[in-house]
Amino acid sequence: MSATDGAGGRRPTLALVGATGAVGTVMLDILTERPYQWGEIRLVASARSAGRTLRVRGEDVVVRALAPEVFDGVDVAMFDVPDAVSAEWGPVAAARGAVVVDNSGAFRMDPAVPLVVPEVNAADARVRPKGIIANPNCTTLTMMAALGALHRRWGLTAIVAASYQAASGAGQVGIDRLQDELAAVAGDRSLGSVAGDVRKALSGLPGNSPFPAPLALNVVPWAGSDKGDGWSSEELKVRNESRKILGIPDLKVSATCVRVPVVTTHSVAVHATFAGPVTVAEARAELAAQPSVVLLDDAAAGIFPTPVDAVGTDPTYVGRLRQSLDFPDTLELFVVGDNLRKGAALNTAEIAELVGAELAGR
Repeated sequence: MSATDGAGGRRPTLALVGATGAVGTVMLDILTERPYQWGEIRLVASARSAGRTLRVRGEDVVVRALAPEVFDGVDVAMFDVPDAVSAEWGPVAAARGAVVVDNSGAFRMDPAVPLVVPEVNAADARVRPKGIIANPNCTTLTMMAALGALHRRWGLTAIVAASYQAASGAGQVGIDRLQDELAAVAGDRSLGSVAGDVRKALSGLPGNSPFPAPLALNVVPWAGSDKGDGWSSEELKVRNESRKILGIPDLKVSATCVRVPVVTTHSVAVHATFAGPVTVAEARAELAAQPSVVLLDDAAAGIFPTPVDAVGTDPTYVGRLRQSLDFPDTLELFVVGDNLRKGAALNTAEIAELVGAELAGR
């Protein structure tokens, strides 16, 4: 049950479901680093991972098997598991009294489930008819803190985005595949000069790649699953989730999602159109005032955000701010964020903290 602090305040009990996964592992670090004071933290995973001991907040905690009773007495349950697992177990946790904060795609577009980015629509987290709050897709999250701030001032009307998505967006199997491909091409400086030579160099690797084309020395203009008419699931998520988070159901959105040979951290080139004039100087000032945004914007001096400089950190990084030359009331910007932290674990933790503070204040 919930503990109390030294002043008698209520400290909610938290459950982390999927504690042994790629995002769950990052979440353990985030729970240790952040100052929010949870009471008990329960670590939950599949039966095959139960019994393992993991470290969080400087303590060893034994992982419990996922079962209905693990949610008894839990105030907030964070889910970092596949869609099917969340779809089955999220309602179970909610029925046992926990507020579920889910990082999968199972509930994002459910009209009875809020889709929350605390910097943009924190108030939505209080209205949860099903006892569930959804965390957006990591690609959407990469740009949302920046676009949310600009929208509040100038009113977004359209977004055209091209994403440059890291291998870790496909999970640990994506990271492993990229590392195997890099090892296979390392040392051969001739590769990439003849069509098909990279594929040939990788021919000795297993054929079950999560990517539809080589990722080493390459970019792949596809991320996610086929949703028909040439669109991928990742591209439709950017459109649908941006509309829901920003509260603009008719927002014009077009996205092209590209997988790039980066281990972790997504980047997005954004073409954003507003309801009226906005200058680069005004936009810089607005972004610089956001606590979770870091502005790196001096291209002439080689200062702009890149994945290798952002990985492992929490902020959203913004640079390459320009006024569009041929499109009125439009800015161009480049946004970078760690897809396993702000793009997944951190935003989930921030939502959970909102709920924890709400429950503790009752």
